[in-house]
Amino acid sequence: MTNNVSMDAQETAHELECLPYSVQHQNEGVCLLVRMGPHRILLDFGLANILPVTKDLTKSPQCAIHSTPADLVIVSHAHSDHARGLFALHQAFPALPVYASEVTTKLLPLNWKEAELGNIPSFCQALPLRSPIEIKENLIVELFPAGHLPGAVAILLTYHTPNRDYKLLYTGDFFLSNSRLVEGLRLDELRGLNLDVLLIEGSYGTSRHPHRRNQENQLAERIHRAISSRGLGENSSIILPSPALGIGQELIMLLRSHHHFTGRDLDIWVDGEVATGCDAYLEILNHLPASVQNFARHQSLFWDERVKPRVRRLKPENLATLGTSPCIVIADYCADLRKYVQPNSGNWLILVPEKTNILNNQQYLAPVKSESYLLAQHSDGPGTTQLIHNLRPQHVIFVHGSPSYLADLTCLEELQNRYHVHSPGAGTLVELPIGEKFLQPAAPETNYGGELTELGTVITITLPDTLTTDPRWRQFADTGLIAARWQGEDLVLRGLSPRELLNSNSLRPHAADVDCCGNCLHQRGQRCCNSAAPLYNFKVTLDGYCPAFERLT
Repeated sequence: MTNNVSMDAQETAHELECLPYSVQHQNEGVCLLVRMGPHRILLDFGLANILPVTKDLTKSPQCAIHSTPADLVIVSHAHSDHARGLFALHQAFPALPVYASEVTTKLLPLNWKEAELGNIPSFCQALPLRSPIEIKENLIVELFPAGHLPGAVAILLTYHTPNRDYKLLYTGDFFLSNSRLVEGLRLDELRGLNLDVLLIEGSYGTSRHPHRRNQENQLAERIHRAISSRGLGENSSIILPSPALGIGQELIMLLRSHHHFTGRDLDIWVDGEVATGCDAYLEILNHLPASVQNFARHQSLFWDERVKPRVRRLKPENLATLGTSPCIVIADYCADLRKYVQPNSGNWLILVPEKTNILNNQQYLAPVKSESYLLAQHSDGPGTTQLIHNLRPQHVIFVHGSPSYLADLTCLEELQNRYHVHSPGAGTLVELPIGEKFLQPAAPETNYGGELTELGTVITITLPDTLTTDPRWRQFADTGLIAARWQGEDLVLRGLSPRELLNSNSLRPHAADVDCCGNCLHQRGQRCCNSAAPLYNFKVTLDGYCPAFERLT
């Protein structure tokens, strides 16, 4: 039920349609056009170029169907991949109404350099949370907190007709778990909506993540070991590249409140747009969780040179002495990280979030290594399916994710058997018939049959070459080496990346007399298998050490 045509170029009897201008999360951002009866609603505008939504309006007045690309715009949250093009859209169509939550209206200007000069008018109108508002005739909008980022909302649209109400929910970016500065999306607020359509993000596909607190503890432990030189000859300073809003502020709160760092004589330097984002958070303090507001009553939320660890804004004059003693630098994603790594400043460890494209093949003036970490800002696969099963819509449309991850979700049998599931590409119109007979298209093949052969001490697994057509194969097979582990009754295979091999080779001790995880009896595939150890069942680095160490003989 999909057609590669413009929504405006086709008259249809269906009450609901969706035309994604962009569904990805890396370069072009997210932008969706929804039609509910006569109303056209743009959900988010992460496009850097407004041409895709205006090309049909550049024709002569006689040919143009509409004078604006939509009747209104609603923004889910202030991240650039959902909002970067709003100012350009406003300049082109000043009369086009733009709506968001109150917090989002305050954070949006961080997306545009013009805001620093005070050249941006306040064009985004604030809507209250959990309050249905008739924004157009027979079109009602209601916003629900979605987790992920302060001010982020799920958008419920209800179109009223004499025969029935049509309901569509757009999740934006959502997170079911509580994080340090944002409470998670509450399922109890959304149950019983009797939805027709659910537009939902699929950033992590079907991946399964540890609990959020476990993720935080693993990251804190890694930073603690790096700056404490446990098992190493020298300690390291840390660089944490982050976006202006979200994870950078979460990291500061983690470092200020985790037992590894409270009271520790340590400097946390914050630079660039992340520092500007911290200032913006202070302006919305009364919208943050009660626990955060209580914390702020006793000490400063971010900038604090009195309480250890100290959190300071990095200034140019600080660069010369950076790293002379172990410190942590929280910098912009787009920053040239070489400016922080000064000569004779000791070792540096760059920690980047998983699945983040940050180029780190530069030449530094001091020893540098790079690792990734998981501190999820979106719900994983089980969280995504949990939300879908709680809402039970007729149609599920997956957006915001790599095509491979969205295909994994679309092909889940538990979803295919219950819902009409879509994963449209950009420019593909999706018609959403409600209560009509719907023929679900065949799901693409995601399971691959193979053969297993045991030959003495070697096991050979043979798989079909159709696997190589998946874009993920190149990354999986990059080094030609795999790691295998049991997950219940299933054996899970994972390709080893060049970064893992380099880190493994550089960290594995050459001397057998060094007490570290690399020479420990209980280390299996870089995981601790000693139930008496503090890192039991966690992934460990080969240079690590704990009191439960037993030498491998």
